[in-house]
Amino acid sequence: MTGLRARKKQQTHDALSEAAITLFLERGFDEVSVTDIAAAANVSKPTLFKYFPTKQDLVLHRIADHQHEAARVVDASAAPPIEALRDHFLDGLDRRDPVTGLNDHPAVLAYNNLVFTTPALETHLAQFVAGDQQALAVALGNDLRAEITAACLISVHQVLSRRNWQAMSSGTAASVYYPTARAEAVTAYNSLAAGL
Repeated sequence: MTGLRARKKQQTHDALSEAAITLFLERGFDEVSVTDIAAAANVSKPTLFKYFPTKQDLVLHRIADHQHEAARVVDASAAPPIEALRDHFLDGLDRRDPVTGLNDHPAVLAYNNLVFTTPALETHLAQFVAGDQQALAVALGNDLRAEITAACLISVHQVLSRRNWQAMSSGTAASVYYPTARAEAVTAYNSLAAGL
């Protein structure tokens, strides 16, 4: 019974997310109401809010599995933190992980465009980033140096990801931009290592 209940909850969660993303991409984030999403997913508004506390969560939950990822990478690696995070980012580029920005799949591009061009979502995303920075600072020792290092490392990831996304948005293929993305990542992380 528990397995069936869990599957039904996951189905409802996924249906709400898919309905929301579809509507947001068709009409724009600000033009879609929570009522519209609930109706499209055939659930009530209270049911929707049980799964997603805010309208923004309907979009950004897709990146929730990456929450505090930098801290997890540092905790799991024997390498120096900057090296561990550089290698993790480079691996993400190799795999075309959407969080690196180097992914030209139409659905990924549409999602990233939605997130990066909607002020309400960018504000919510900034909260995710702040949480990542704090978690990384804790993993690095939770002192002044750790906080500064965490701020720099999270910023490097954000800058590189945005540059990659901008290249994808301009129509450059991921395979064409990959050498540039990789070279920029190596330069950025190595420069940070030299500075810190």
